[in-house]
Amino acid sequence: MSGKRYPEEFKVEAVKQVIERGDAVADVAARITVSVYSPYDWIKRYSMPESERIEQHGRRRRSARAAEALVRIGSTDRVVAEAC
Repeated sequence: MSGKRYPEEFKVEAVKQVIERGDAVADVAARITVSVYSPYDWIKRYSMPESERIEQHGRRRRSARAAEALVRIGSTDRVVAEAC
């Protein structure tokens, strides 16, 4: 992965080429010079309504924070257990 970031408008336009115009994903990917996997990811993300995308993003952030908290709690438990 090159780590290159594309603007949201760029991604939405690529999704429209597949969804609305019926272009093949591979053709769109080749035309805009991205991996064929990127448009599939963008289709999953941008074909749902914006309100649903925002809600899903919020759920992912909450899950990530909860996982980080569990890692912190777990490492604190080990330190306490080692001290005993």
